[in-house]
Amino acid sequence: MFRFPLFILVTLIVAFGGGIMISLYALDATQGFGAIKLGAWEAFPALQTVDADPYAKSHRARAGKLLYGSAEGLTFTASVDDDGARLNAGCRYRISGQTPPARLWTLFTADNGGNPAAVKTGHPSALNSWTVLRQPDSSFSIEISAAAQPGNWLALPEAGTFRLVLTLFDTPTAGSSGVIDLAMPKLTKTGCGNA
Repeated sequence: MFRFPLFILVTLIVAFGGGIMISLYALDATQGFGAIKLGAWEAFPALQTVDADPYAKSHRARAGKLLYGSAEGLTFTASVDDDGARLNAGCRYRISGQTPPARLWTLFTADNGGNPAAVKTGHPSALNSWTVLRQPDSSFSIEISAAAQPGNWLALPEAGTFRLVLTLFDTPTAGSSGVIDLAMPKLTKTGCGNA
């Protein structure tokens, strides 16, 4: 007597529950289409515009993070080095070169969700274009490791994988199609462990 209604109830729970879980997975798996990859750095120029695809709009609405207009800024993330190896807190890295033209840029270490990484108190987890030490030709070199380094240094969490987030503010490249021709700083692994 209750077998058929129970079967319908279980079917609806599985269908709606499965649909919700797959939708949440799809939103977490990608930020949308239209990614531009320059070496280790990846950006989604259309992510915060009206022309963004439905997945990007859903991702943006679910994350609740502040996003920039196309002329305000452009965010690049790196989860691998220039050789394609995953960034690991047990290794040391160097960012060298120059950033594309921008009025201001910021760089910080982040966890895999894009949130600022938890580093030891007092250790620098972010740098910007006003505080970075530069060479006479305006290039820079930033050491990224768990142990303190002389010069420009970003601290890493004690273990696990991480991302680097580079945001260019008020950059002419954000609103143009010339993003593909940009020269991004190199991200190279300089060693792992005590080696």
